[in-house]
Amino acid sequence: MNFPPAAPGASAGNPDPGDFAALLQARGLYPPPAVATSGPASASAIPTQTQATTILAFKFADGVLVAGDRRATAGNIVVYDRADKVLEIDRHSVMAIAGVPATAWEMARVLEHSFQYFRRTQLQEMSTGGKVRALSKLLRDNFGFVMQGVGVVVPLFATYDTAGPEPGSKLYFYDVMGANFEVAEYAATGSGSPAVRGVLYYENTWGRKPLSEYTLEEALNLTLRALDTASEADTATGGVDRHGRIFPMVKIIAAEGIRTITDDMLRGLFNGGRHPSAQPLSAGVPIG
Repeated sequence: MNFPPAAPGASAGNPDPGDFAALLQARGLYPPPAVATSGPASASAIPTQTQATTILAFKFADGVLVAGDRRATAGNIVVYDRADKVLEIDRHSVMAIAGVPATAWEMARVLEHSFQYFRRTQLQEMSTGGKVRALSKLLRDNFGFVMQGVGVVVPLFATYDTAGPEPGSKLYFYDVMGANFEVAEYAATGSGSPAVRGVLYYENTWGRKPLSEYTLEEALNLTLRALDTASEADTATGGVDRHGRIFPMVKIIAAEGIRTITDDMLRGLFNGGRHPSAQPLSAGVPIG
């Protein structure tokens, strides 16, 4: 097979492409980036995609907290301000989405069906490794669309391993090609993730105690402040909408299962009060 010569100036300026995509681009085989537009579609342009960001997750004393703001955007347009980006897959697993919701929600539906099918046919839960690799395969199968500039999804996956050699909370993040990485402490992705990671790093490293020792109330307060901080610099992140009274979607994954934090509880914490239901998952007494 005869390959076309490198694009003009490509080999001289960069003799070592570095990765496969760069090599394709140097040889003139890489597809040109799709041009987003909010006007009528043409042969060289695609409609602006709806995007959902920002999401975060971290381990704390009671399990794993997974949260996402509620804003979905298309370019500079706010499409929806109550998008659900933290999706329950089974009774111990949650997938949080950043990227194109249409693709991500379909992945979540496929995962949920796959886990149910395995549980009913094998009469046991799928292993944590199997769950993690199932999502990796969906992302890898979607990479063709990603190369065309559509359908990008960068999720987080949190679960509680009840049957593995080391039972406990597990947290993973992925790249667009499906590679998965287990997280020891925290993770964030989406357009507002740099600010969120900065807040989480500061609190975990220089705060009064590491995130793994946070109580539920402390973890929720940190989540609200991190997303609100991200929304100050990133217009695609909803943060906390004080006027619309819209709060992030927050779920806790622990040995007992998944718990969804109510807006009333988040409102009380954000306004500086202590909500009576802000208590450890495994205890029946208030925090403090």
